[in-house]
Amino acid sequence: MSKIELRNLWFSVHKWIGLLLAILIIPVSLSGSALVWHDWLDAQVNPGRYAVSGPAVLPPSRYVAAAQAVLAPGERIASLRYPEGGEGPVVVSAAPAKPGARERVNVYLDGASARVLDKVGSNDGVVRVLHRLHGTLMVPGMGRQIVGWIGVAMLVSSLTGLWLWWPLTGSVKRGFRWKRRPQLDANLHHQLGFWVCIPLAMLSLTGAWISFPAIFGQLSGARPPQRPAPAAPLTETVQRIDDVVRGAGGQAVAITWPTGKSPAWKLTLAQGEAEIADASGAVTTRPPRPETIARTMRRWHDGTGMGAVWQVVIFLGGIIPAVLAVTGVTMWVGTRRWRRRPARKLAPAE
Repeated sequence: MSKIELRNLWFSVHKWIGLLLAILIIPVSLSGSALVWHDWLDAQVNPGRYAVSGPAVLPPSRYVAAAQAVLAPGERIASLRYPEGGEGPVVVSAAPAKPGARERVNVYLDGASARVLDKVGSNDGVVRVLHRLHGTLMVPGMGRQIVGWIGVAMLVSSLTGLWLWWPLTGSVKRGFRWKRRPQLDANLHHQLGFWVCIPLAMLSLTGAWISFPAIFGQLSGARPPQRPAPAAPLTETVQRIDDVVRGAGGQAVAITWPTGKSPAWKLTLAQGEAEIADASGAVTTRPPRPETIARTMRRWHDGTGMGAVWQVVIFLGGIIPAVLAVTGVTMWVGTRRWRRRPARKLAPAE
């Protein structure tokens, strides 16, 4: 296969990926950009939820009592999470009253007074809608797999786009010229596509990894994460939560209640983890676990703990693909119009 034939093949692959998946790439990309700063966005949409009067200094039992006062009959407290960095509300999550249901109820509390700030379903609100749109396109069942294959297609598109951007002749500097084509959309497509191709390839690969953890877990040698079936928290516990936190011997970041399947308190500490048997009170502590490849991929994908520069790169890595999808479609439409134009007749020579 000659160089021109190979280029034409990659062009066809690149073109049809963009045309067939543009309607799906745009919502996935834009929702991913918005979720880079999901905590800030949630605070802007729901300011009352974050209207705290001070840091969380009360015993955990105070937060539990305040949350129980607003829970419906049958809803059981499943976890308590302190704010990251000490700023923000304490969040108490409760398992639903209906057995087997996954959606929980979140109660937001003022850390200084245990005052209830908000009560909302875990899948309700603008930010949760964006999470579901980005992760599953809001398609039940196969949504995550669909988004995973979109990630694979975008990875191929970014690599083929780099191939097509590379000038056929002359110096590579020719690729950076703004007016490579007469049309504005074509120049935007060429230039933006080059600068985003590497970040987009990374985001596409990590997105596919998140969607297909079992497949990529086998390739990397890591055990794929297991998502256990939901288990109802115990209605009555032997250990009191204040004693549990004191017995853990460290600053608690998150506390998970014992269940019928796992009758032990599980605590995430600032410097490790702890597990306390509810029946005996026996304490088992562990140092911080090393970060798994799956967790690293997720941090690269959403920018958690990666710094402001990386988050800006991810934000642009979501905005620009939407622009590329639109310009790709307009370029294709313009090409079809040009091909349908009748040939201009030449005037006879005088």
